[in-house]
Amino acid sequence: MFIVEETIAGADAVQIPKQRGESLLDTAVRYVEERHWDVFPGTWLEIVDGVHGCSCGDAACPAPGAHPARPDWATLATGSATVARRMWQQHPAASILLPTGRTFDAISVRETAGFLALARMERMELTLGPVTLTPDRRMEFFVLPGAAAKVPDLVRKLGWTVASLDLTVLGEGAYVAAPPTRFGCRGAVQWACRPTPVNRWLPDAEELVSPLAYACGRER
Repeated sequence: MFIVEETIAGADAVQIPKQRGESLLDTAVRYVEERHWDVFPGTWLEIVDGVHGCSCGDAACPAPGAHPARPDWATLATGSATVARRMWQQHPAASILLPTGRTFDAISVRETAGFLALARMERMELTLGPVTLTPDRRMEFFVLPGAAAKVPDLVRKLGWTVASLDLTVLGEGAYVAAPPTRFGCRGAVQWACRPTPVNRWLPDAEELVSPLAYACGRER
């Protein structure tokens, strides 16, 4: 059974369990040490004349404070706690970004479909990996690497296409923003299903595609 965060809509939900008050540096290091996830620092929020803006300088930035700060971001991603600590010491306010296609891929769906799928998965007694909820109302289900290559065919066998379902798979060359990264004034990334010792071993995408496709189809 999995646990949906009861505090997901509350002010405390932006903090990772057992990490209240920790800095972004501490949180990034914990991801490396406890989950063996690669991490890299992204942009950060700056306040200019009382307005939150992105450190990239683009006034129309679509993800202020929550995207890579440089084009070669993939080369910066590290699984070393020492290197991660050094990078966030240089930029303490930098967002925490996790590259996909390495230790995990992520299946992204609309928030409404995600919650519907979570309820269905609970009834099916599926074991989930971590799931994030982003301020742009998407849910990202962490699965084993390789999902990006197999999900389109799996969805087709169910009679859909990924485009028709608004279902996206993030694999090699992509990334997700990790809690408690903030998207400008829109809020912070939260855990819908938090990382625990129980879900250290991620599910294969094949186990989740059916309930996710069903939920996305219902929400069309």
